[in-house]
Amino acid sequence: MNKFWIIASHTYLSRLKTKMFYISTILVLAFIMLMANFDSIIESFSGEGEHEIAVIDESEGLYDTLESSVADKDWEITQLTSSIEDAKQAVINEEYSALVTLHVDENGLPEATFYANNITDSQLVSDVQQSLQQLKVRIATEQLGIEQAQIMDIFSPIPFEKISLDSNSKSEEELNQARGIVYVMLMLLYIAVLMYGNLIATDVATEKSSRVMEILVSSVSPVTHMFAKILGIALLGMTQVAIFILVGFAMLQSRKSEVGGMLESFGLENISTTLILYGVLFFLLGYLLYATLAAMLGSIVSRVEEVNQVIIPMTFLIVIAFLLSMFGMGVPDSTVVTIGSYIPFFTPMLMFVRVGLLDIAMWEVLLSVGIMVATILLFAFIGAKVYRGGVLLYDKSTSFKDIKKALQLTKKG
Repeated sequence: MNKFWIIASHTYLSRLKTKMFYISTILVLAFIMLMANFDSIIESFSGEGEHEIAVIDESEGLYDTLESSVADKDWEITQLTSSIEDAKQAVINEEYSALVTLHVDENGLPEATFYANNITDSQLVSDVQQSLQQLKVRIATEQLGIEQAQIMDIFSPIPFEKISLDSNSKSEEELNQARGIVYVMLMLLYIAVLMYGNLIATDVATEKSSRVMEILVSSVSPVTHMFAKILGIALLGMTQVAIFILVGFAMLQSRKSEVGGMLESFGLENISTTLILYGVLFFLLGYLLYATLAAMLGSIVSRVEEVNQVIIPMTFLIVIAFLLSMFGMGVPDSTVVTIGSYIPFFTPMLMFVRVGLLDIAMWEVLLSVGIMVATILLFAFIGAKVYRGGVLLYDKSTSFKDIKKALQLTKKG
């Protein structure tokens, strides 16, 4: 056991000191800070009241009504009495952001033409069009003798309550709370398995290419060495994730008033403790499954450059599991998701989707966990044999036939 912790701690500390760890951590932290302050950054670039729009009213009556309706917008309008050509030139000279000409049709309803140096600012175009649409509705209702309050009643959302008749089904509020945490956990599992699975395979291949592996496996059993590697990388991942969570939590606390609505909309304010525990359980099982597979695959290559090629099938499995889980977020009770939740490679994501969004029987959860544990133990048994023979393979890895070669070497040993 002492050798196990020596290998695990060495793996952890050696990776912790690498430049790649610091670079990847800094990049993710920068992304977290960017997302937490995204609205402030956008405002600093766009600025409030920056857009000033010139208006030429050919109807001689629409401008005053339009001016009152855009008083609360983050752009301003200015009426011009010059010719349209002069106004266009003013826009070209960047004196105004855009030019809008107003006129009425044969029914007395407003029409408009929008001029700008370019129309890539879709938000501004949409805002102006929406304001003019409201102006048209206002004039049309006045012509028909309909009051604004009546129009608001007509266009107000219909009261629509969703009630499940199944007593075991989750309520709409519970589903909203679950979707956010399910989505976050799926993303974490997907990224962690891809990143740290690759890291495990690379670390094993690096030791093998430097011939350090031959010394290690002569003094430590392959199972001990393999799982020490897996634990060491897992600790590294936990350290990195802990940093991300602490910084993210600090950012959320500092801007609680601004992001509170966003957290509520994603269902991340009142998170179920049971759901978090399920998330941690399936996260760990998924990591162990793919980490064991990655270590086994890393042992059959003789050069680090071959790692990416040999783990492609594993990557495909992770991608398929993630795509199925995204599909399952919309229809968690579908047959595909139900069957897939019992397939070990897909279980961590798909069963977590079902647990989060459905009220499923406990025996289903226990069955999926049992299948996962049995598969991990099977992979550990096979992986240890492949690992022991694989570290003695130094020919160029060409296919998964090398697994058979590794097993034959193990029997000879």
